[in-house]
Parts: sequence; structure tokens; C-alpha cells
Amino acid sequence: MLPESTPSAHGSASNRSWCHFVETDDIDIHAASQPEWTLRYEQLSSGEFRGSVRHVQLPGVRLVHETANVAVRQRGEIGRDHYGFALATELPGEAIFNGQRLDGNSIMLGRGNDLDLCSPSLFGMIGVVVSSELLQPLWERMYQKRLSAWLESQIVVRASPAAVHAVRELHMMAMDTLVHPLRDDTATLQLRDAVLIEWIEALPATIDTSERKTVAARKRVVDRACEMMLANCAEPLSILELCSRVGASPRKLGYCFQDVLGTSPAKYMRAVRLNNVRRELKAVRDARTGVQDVAARWGFWHLGQFSLDYKRQFGELPSATLRSARLT
Repeated sequence: MLPESTPSAHGSASNRSWCHFVETDDIDIHAASQPEWTLRYEQLSSGEFRGSVRHVQLPGVRLVHETANVAVRQRGEIGRDHYGFALATELPGEAIFNGQRLDGNSIMLGRGNDLDLCSPSLFGMIGVVVSSELLQPLWERMYQKRLSAWLESQIVVRASPAAVHAVRELHMMAMDTLVHPLRDDTATLQLRDAVLIEWIEALPATIDTSERKTVAARKRVVDRACEMMLANCAEPLSILELCSRVGASPRKLGYCFQDVLGTSPAKYMRAVRLNNVRRELKAVRDARTGVQDVAARWGFWHLGQFSLDYKRQFGELPSATLRSARLT
């Protein structure tokens, strides 16, 4: 982990200016390295994790650039009184934001209280997170009305290629410029406002939210199924048992998972269980606790097959993860 700098412990981080950069080979450190946000990442594809997070915080606005070499699902909050706008810089595969597919000209936007993004391997994105205190008056000056209702949910809109290109160029230039705070506070705020306005002006003139209810309904099915699966981690439910408890047919459940997460219920749950085993192994300090003890708590009873699956997913044997944990 290589931080450039971190915010001080005094005052709210969102009201000061700072720069923060982390490169890490640990997905949980990657998630936890984003100040004042509460995020959880699950590794969905195989390979040793490599990721980077770069934040530039200005008064009321945070600029973000993030990369990861494996497919992940990230969920959590980036501020209940904040709004986020984001788009991909690298999109080599399928990405899904709150049940909605992305392409190279998609902008993800909405309140910061319910982030849910599934991204492919070698994915990169930029984003801006702005406080409602700053966004509301700016929006009123630009559009002579209060914030649009669709900003209260999480949606995907398509912008023009030219608008997306302009956002990417200005956003990255600003992040590079603001690595070292400008001496002139007025110049800093002017650059902040220019970036924010570029993002807002990239939004299409009309926003179609007609599919939002259908997407939300499918996501509720998936969230409920995930909750049920994690509640029975030591004895994984069969698909029929899961369908019975969720109240959906196997076909409907499969469609919902493909739409929302881009995978099947069985594959997703296996990945989540492997991630949770890894988290527990990294936290083990008791010499009496072995790999088999932790694996069994997450429903892996065949130790040989589990070890093969674990190594395929994370690039090392579970015993190596446990050994490293005991050395720290």
C-alpha cells in the first residue's frame, strides 16, 4: 500500500482539501482506503488482486480515479448527503450499475447511499462526489429549478461521445493539477466548479426512467436471495430451497441474477463464500485455528477441492494466506 497523503484527523474530510493515493494487492485494503466512505468489495474473477484508488478532495467535491485488475462487486455508501457521477475509463467487458448495463458513453449517477457496481477485469473509472449543499444551488443556477427527482435514485444515462471525452479530459487534468494544492484558493475553486459543471452538462437533456421500477424489482429479488444465502453459509441452500424462500422460480431467479450481477446464483454465492473465507483467514491469530475450521464455517467440506478453488480464485493456497496472517 503506497499512500501519497491522507487527510488529517481534525474536522470533516469533505470540508478540506487533500490528496490520497493507494496501490494495493489486498481487496479489503482497497475498499477501506477510501476515507469517510463505507464500501465492501467481493472478488468475482480469478487472479491475484491489484488495484489503485486516487482521491482529490476539494471543499464539497471529491474527484476519484479507480482501477482493478479483476472483476469485482462493490457495494456501500459514499455519503447519504452526497451525489455521485461516474463513468468508465477502461471497459473491456460487461459492467452493471444497480442492475443497469454500461457502455463507453454511460454515466452512472445518483445519491451516494446505495452504490452497487459489478465491474469486469481491467476496469477503470473516474467519478465526482459532490455534497448536496454545493450541488443544489449550482443546479438551481444552471436550470432554474431544484434538483431533479431522478437524482434521488441510482441510474445510468447515455451521454454523447464528445461530452464523455470532454469530461474525461478535464477530470484527469484536474486530478493531475491538484495533486499539489494550488496556492490560489480562488483558482482551486474555479477548477473545481469547472469540473463539476462539465459533468453536469454532459447529462442528456431528457432522462428516461421508465425502466427503473422493473430494474429495482429484479434487484430486490437478488438482494433478498443474497441475504438468504449468507444466512445459511455453513449449509448452502439448494437452488430450489432458495427459490422457495425468496418466492421466485429457478428461471426467474436466474434471470434476475444475470440482469443484476451478470452471473448465476450458484457462481455468485461460491465467489462470496470464498471471499469470506479469505477475510477470516487474514484475521486469524489463534494458532489452534486451521484452514479446515474456517472453510467449514462457509460450507466447504472437501478440503482438497476447496484448496484448488481457493488458489484458482486468489492465486495462492489458503494455507499461505493463513501463514501470512500469523506473521503480521
